[in-house]
Amino acid sequence: MALQLYNTLTRKKDLFKPLKPGKIDLYVCGITVYDYCHIGHARVLVAFDAITRYLRSQGWDVNYVRNITDIDDKILRRADENKELYTDLTERMIDAMHDDERALGILPPNLEPRATAHMDDILDMVQTLVDNHYAYRADNGDVYYRVKRFPDYGKLSNKNPDELLSGARVEVSAVKEDPRDFALWKAADESETGWPSPWGYGRPGWHIECSAMSTCLLGSTFDIHGGGPDLPFPHHENEIAQSEAATGKHFVNYWMHAGAVRVDNEKMSKSLNNFFTIRDVLEKYHPEVVRYFLLSSHYRSPINYSEANLIEARQGLERFYFALQNFADITPTPLPELESNAYYQRFVAAMDDDFNTREAFSAMYDLVRELNTVAGDDQPKEKVLAGELKALGGILGVLQETPDVFLKGSAAEGEGVSDTDIDALIAEREAAKLNKDYARADAVREELKEQGIVLEDSREGTRWRRA
Repeated sequence: MALQLYNTLTRKKDLFKPLKPGKIDLYVCGITVYDYCHIGHARVLVAFDAITRYLRSQGWDVNYVRNITDIDDKILRRADENKELYTDLTERMIDAMHDDERALGILPPNLEPRATAHMDDILDMVQTLVDNHYAYRADNGDVYYRVKRFPDYGKLSNKNPDELLSGARVEVSAVKEDPRDFALWKAADESETGWPSPWGYGRPGWHIECSAMSTCLLGSTFDIHGGGPDLPFPHHENEIAQSEAATGKHFVNYWMHAGAVRVDNEKMSKSLNNFFTIRDVLEKYHPEVVRYFLLSSHYRSPINYSEANLIEARQGLERFYFALQNFADITPTPLPELESNAYYQRFVAAMDDDFNTREAFSAMYDLVRELNTVAGDDQPKEKVLAGELKALGGILGVLQETPDVFLKGSAAEGEGVSDTDIDALIAEREAAKLNKDYARADAVREELKEQGIVLEDSREGTRWRRA
């Protein structure tokens, strides 16, 4: 099956045709770094990481660019609240973002441009738009884009330009020619953070930053542009208008947007006290559980963050690790050896169908079912199946822990009892059994069970895991 992906622009699945054979240029809107990344950011970051990993596993040469917005009104306000330089704030938040990404197994993009490092490109694009009469300097010193000059405005979000005012949060200002016009350059006082420009001292609008960075690094036209669920309008709509007016060329062939994250079926919001940063979540759940949870639904589907769904995600991931318990050192099967494998073919078919990770995991579960069926009866086949399972998990960035380490979890995931205490109680239980004190041995098992620790006895000894 050839690769198909849902294109927000056409509102259907399209057969993917790269601009350059074997190569994919991908740009994803990254984080505005004024605060710690939240679980909604994680959804986008993990989704495009899995997509990139899969494409590369199939031989595509993916040039993945994910920007950082490091100058923005929110950043400046937060820095002012903190009484710190905005550059100190952004550096601290970028470091924290990278820590969160590493914890979740998110590979770094090929390029991670920052808006402040592309100020010349931003100024050049604004100047081109002004020269071509797609933009104008208003009386207050701001530079605005003329929406009415771009006849295709609204084609991505499927909005009628004449009806945009009724449903969109468009700033209405007396200085604009048209209330739909949006800022490319914002005038600023010399005492504020800003840069010199032909239109006066100021700083860029948010939308122009991505247009300048993406076209500078990937060219006037590139393959895929991605982002979060809130970006088709106005951000990506404005990117199209700016970029195509500036270059005279079609901007992006395929637009991809991840689904929203809700918390207990409500919109995530600090005012509702249901706002969770990535580091909040990782204090309680293993990073692979969070990653698996985010990938267990199709990337375009809304996903509900809840205690019950995180517990279900851990249980789902445990099924894979239980199957691999006797194969801690197994080497993942090389992908070329899997081409004729039925499970791998199902996995690839699912991923080629708009990156359907839910169905890809289903193929892996069926592989686990066969692995459990032959367990103890056909050791060579067990090893083969275990290697195949590790290989498929690796494509999605899961099953990277040793089974015992994952299944034991951490005290934060259990009831607070430490690994050392657990091992001591197990040793006490073994001594009691040797002394035929079976009542004490059973009491230890029950004591650990009450602490959320499950014991599994085998010929090799006693294993434990957190329930």
